[in-house]
Amino acid sequence: MMNRCGLITVQKEPVPLKSIEVELEVRDHVATVVSTLNYQNKEDKAVEAVFVFPLPGDAAVCHFSAVVGQKEIVAEVKEKQEAREEYDDALSSGQQAFLLEESEQSPDIFSMKVGGLAPGESASIRLEYVTELAVQADDGLRFCLPAVLNPRYQPQGSEGASVQVFSVPASLVPYALCFCGRLFSPRPICKVESSCSLDPLQYLNTDQTQATVKLAAGHKFDRDVEVVIYYKDAHQPTAVVEAGQTSAKTGSLMGDPVVMVSLYPEFPQSVMSSVASCGEFVFLLDRSGSMDCSTSSSREQETRISSARDTLLLLLKSLPMGCYFNIYSFGSSFEHIFPQSVEYSEKSMEEALKKVKEMKADLGGTEILEPLKHIYSQRCLPSQPRQLFVFTDGEVENTKKVLDLVKKNSGSHRCFSFGIGEGASSALINGLAKEGGGHAQFITGTDRMQPKVMQSLRFALQPAVEDISVTWDLPKGVSVTVLSPPITSIFQGQRSLIYGQLTGQSLEATEGSVTVKYSLAGRPSQNQLHFSLKPAEDTGLTVHRLAARTLIRTLEMEDRDEMGENDGGMKEKVVQLSVQSGVSSSFTAFIAVNKDNNETIQGPLVRRDIPVPRYCMMMPAAAFLYRCDDDYDFGDLAECSACCEAEECCDDQELDSSDEEMCAEEVEAPQQAPIDPLLQLVSLQKACGYWTLDPHLAAALGKSREEVEKSKPATVNSEVWATILALIWLHGFKMDAKEEWELLAMKAASWLRAQNAPCVPECVDAGNALLGCSVQKDALML
Repeated sequence: MMNRCGLITVQKEPVPLKSIEVELEVRDHVATVVSTLNYQNKEDKAVEAVFVFPLPGDAAVCHFSAVVGQKEIVAEVKEKQEAREEYDDALSSGQQAFLLEESEQSPDIFSMKVGGLAPGESASIRLEYVTELAVQADDGLRFCLPAVLNPRYQPQGSEGASVQVFSVPASLVPYALCFCGRLFSPRPICKVESSCSLDPLQYLNTDQTQATVKLAAGHKFDRDVEVVIYYKDAHQPTAVVEAGQTSAKTGSLMGDPVVMVSLYPEFPQSVMSSVASCGEFVFLLDRSGSMDCSTSSSREQETRISSARDTLLLLLKSLPMGCYFNIYSFGSSFEHIFPQSVEYSEKSMEEALKKVKEMKADLGGTEILEPLKHIYSQRCLPSQPRQLFVFTDGEVENTKKVLDLVKKNSGSHRCFSFGIGEGASSALINGLAKEGGGHAQFITGTDRMQPKVMQSLRFALQPAVEDISVTWDLPKGVSVTVLSPPITSIFQGQRSLIYGQLTGQSLEATEGSVTVKYSLAGRPSQNQLHFSLKPAEDTGLTVHRLAARTLIRTLEMEDRDEMGENDGGMKEKVVQLSVQSGVSSSFTAFIAVNKDNNETIQGPLVRRDIPVPRYCMMMPAAAFLYRCDDDYDFGDLAECSACCEAEECCDDQELDSSDEEMCAEEVEAPQQAPIDPLLQLVSLQKACGYWTLDPHLAAALGKSREEVEKSKPATVNSEVWATILALIWLHGFKMDAKEEWELLAMKAASWLRAQNAPCVPECVDAGNALLGCSVQKDALML
């Protein structure tokens, strides 16, 4: 059998892309990424190589160039249609040309065309972008180099051409990846974690503020390259002033200094320890076919949908009494458990849990727009702030339409989003949280979904920050134009970024300040930061490019909001800013033409699609069958036959009847995963917080019913005894999963305190003796 991991695709076509080299530089929370793509045409005819690949959704692509022989051709940013025409004209006249453009449907997908690569010729393509690193709930800064691009689902009847993606299983990717990074921080770098194997962290100085990381040899393209960086004292507000470009016009964005302010508001502990007892919690769960994929290669028995079911169990048990809730699920169609949100009670919780247990990944494609419209059409409940939790593997194509809808309704809710699995769209997941004033989390590799989701529930239960305002105190003669959208949400420990263009100058004062004021739990609060107006050295134009990207995204969204109501003025502003700053947009593209090539390229070019890895894990045959029955439209998505050859599965793609039979014959359902003891115990808790003394509880605690009943102090009722035992077991055996059960334990402790039960210390002592623990009463919050 031919070796498919060489220089040809499964279709036995040569692949001109040989390797990708990625260099990462992180300064504090800003990353600069330089990717070099090395092409070589080993065919006897000229080729056009087309590569559709993912980038972070918030990346500011700021450089694109090609080196052919000894010559470097640097691309320019031009209006997209103009750039496409220039590319086509160059190829028609026998010249080499290079085109890079962002997808019109989703800002995290780019298309690169290398046109006119002559027989035997090589070319190195250099692509550079800058991006801010997201702060995780555990204070780590997350960098993700997307490697996996799963096919994106195009809803029926949607307008516009589909993004053309040629994808293959990760094991069949015919090019290599080399990745290394340099880290610079004003504070010590504590550690670096990754979803991939890294060589040991190498510190470059004694105070550990500089370090290098490198991807270990043998990386497989079965996951995105995710790096999480932990600094000492991470929550330090900072401000960086960057000098303008000397060649740019004064008064323009690129000609004036720009300030980037990073704020980390800290809330009083008394406020943070309180938990809201109201709210409307709406959970929106993806049940498309791709949710039946395994969560990771190390946990093949656990699928994305089963992990989501377990997570919903924890969420429902942790909700406060007095709130309202509902659960929606979606695929090609959508369902909801209740016609409208209902009050949280034992009856409504049990009814919901019964439906959740029956949920499967059997609803077809990934159409998230319609269920969102239905949720937003429901009237908000008085004094019950709406909190929306969205769980999806993010494989949708109409990202911008979805985000526009969330932004339009941002005043009525907060949106918390969860990207499940490799290849989840960063543009969709981060965009949902950003436009919805919530928080985004990604669950990849060996991550467990439950702790990340419960972290976000804690955010949702924090008192909402209201009346946010930003004021500047600058020297006389200096003014600021804020380039960022208004801050609409603030969470404990989460960064708020503000970009401002500074105009004018002061001969005397060299310092300014910015103050963020807000109301928290009815109390006025503020955070102030003083900063030097002296421009920082060695930042290049990074801050300007990030500011330009921020303003471009805002203008693009305003253009979509005003579609049909303006004369293209907003698009013109975006194009002008994009060209001026050298940062890509949905209306522009990078174009480079090798006009000095002495030899005209003869004959028609042969198109070669560069494959990108998709995430494929073993799945039950039924997963193929229920997806294959649905009528999907994937535009020009690649065939799925290669996937079946590898006994793997692509996501929501079509398979023909022969593929279905093959899948049904060759793929067996995985064994049932063993029941998690923690989830077994949690499932027995009542809505108001207590447990009942019965054989199921005894089994979850690893004891017989007789042992549990015999150890009960005589003066204590069975519910109090059962609840204390459950809390002791959680603290004694599951402290490593405390984030998952902490909220429901708080609810149980609150219920116990309300009982005014006698002999609680005696119960704790008896429970410790029974379970072999040594948990203190104070630890149980009693």
